[in-house]
Amino acid sequence: MEKRTDQTAVIMNRLQEREKEQLQILSICSALAQALSKEEFNAVVSGLLKEHFHFDDFIFASSNENETEYQIFYQFLQKISEGKSYAMNDGFFNACLESADTVVFDLKAVKDKKNNFPGYINIVQNKGFKNGVGICLPYIKGNRNVLFLFFKNGTTFGRESSRTIRGIAMQLSITVRNIMMAEEYENKIDELKILKRNLGEKKALALDIKSEGFHGIVGNSNAMQNVYELIAQVAPSQSTVFIFGETGTGKELAASAIHNLSSVSNKRMIKVNCASIPVNLIESELFGHEKGAFTGATELRIGKFEQAENSTIFLDEIGELPLELQGKLLRVLQEKEIERIGGENTIKVNARVIAATNRSLEKEVAEDRFRSDLYYRLNVYPIPLPALRDRREDIAVLGNFFLKRHAEKIGKKIKGFSKKVLNSMTANEWPGNVRELENMVERSILFAKDEVIKEMIFPQIFRTESGKIETEFYIKTLQEVEKDHILRVVKKCNGRISGPQGAAVLLDLPGTTLISKMQKLGIKKEHFLG
Repeated sequence: MEKRTDQTAVIMNRLQEREKEQLQILSICSALAQALSKEEFNAVVSGLLKEHFHFDDFIFASSNENETEYQIFYQFLQKISEGKSYAMNDGFFNACLESADTVVFDLKAVKDKKNNFPGYINIVQNKGFKNGVGICLPYIKGNRNVLFLFFKNGTTFGRESSRTIRGIAMQLSITVRNIMMAEEYENKIDELKILKRNLGEKKALALDIKSEGFHGIVGNSNAMQNVYELIAQVAPSQSTVFIFGETGTGKELAASAIHNLSSVSNKRMIKVNCASIPVNLIESELFGHEKGAFTGATELRIGKFEQAENSTIFLDEIGELPLELQGKLLRVLQEKEIERIGGENTIKVNARVIAATNRSLEKEVAEDRFRSDLYYRLNVYPIPLPALRDRREDIAVLGNFFLKRHAEKIGKKIKGFSKKVLNSMTANEWPGNVRELENMVERSILFAKDEVIKEMIFPQIFRTESGKIETEFYIKTLQEVEKDHILRVVKKCNGRISGPQGAAVLLDLPGTTLISKMQKLGIKKEHFLG
């Protein structure tokens, strides 16, 4: 009877132990089920799981079923978060996948092969851990998972621990899968937010271009839209930019827009006008000089290129740079280094170069006034700025923009321009381009006697042909004067009579009236076309 009683007690103890194990498994599974982030997962691992399994390191490795590499989702010691990949056939991950039982690793026995170990194994080995176990977890929705536990004392992990691991294995895989999906969802939400913000910025930018221009540049014409696109494309890079166009077209504004849209917009752009600095001082201005380098050099001077370190340097009127300095500038562009005048050391510089000119550098090169190698080095990303006469639809917009600016500054209440003045402004050649237009608007405000500018006196542009100056005074009839004037305007409009860009608008006449006058005056197509 005693033996039977003893056997019953043993069975009861075993049942109680198994019931205790099941309760522990349920408790762990419940905690894992509530973990919805890596932070919460870490709390369960470092708390409940470490208390139960007494591990020194806990590593969860995972791989998609079609991949030949795996990643570490979680490591207790390192809190790994980066997505580094490891070869699946490294003798650890694949060994666990191929075994239905718990795989035991004796780290001490394979110490000599540590160079072939994955990085996370080297970490635990360097900590002095003796051994570890690997358990292949249940396959779930395309993921193959392995749990590694490492110990300083190998006897810590026994049969009870192995049974508990098997009991929580499915929930462990499900929890990690849910966290991965949640992270992926959050990443997609962040991407959508960025896309939405970028779309909003683009819409705001488009709206800003229509109202006040593009980063200080005013104009909505197709020609200027092309310029804005070129600026937006090159701004984020570090490429050298070459801006060219007639005087007064806004080259400095274009350079400022590139800088303001770049990654160094928080730093000051250094501006140098190569035409305004005396030839004997420009080298010192650009590259600096050491104390005592020449007479008058009483102290160290830091040049513009050093001032523009990790920023932008704008070299305006680059065509005026003396030939002897062009070689030194070429070295800066190619080697990213300078030497101060009187200095012996080479100084590395990191400055993005934007150059501008109103000259034809191709012509300067052909006439040996500009180095061809420097020209090709500058001409990495050319941006041509159109003359004002090539974007006449912007003249009214610019005129009103400058009118508002200068009227407020001068203190006059000017509402706008008369139709006659607007037509004259649109027809004018504007050889000085936007700068000339701004000056004319400011002058007209000063002379204005009403709330609307009704008169604008344009300066005469004198030209001589074949070196001859007209000295004779020839009297024309009113009809001849009218014919010449109409013919000149029609030619200016490229033969277009009606429409927004037609001669009728500039002459303030209905299109039918202008056609009738042309017929009466004998103006034919061959007079203004061809």
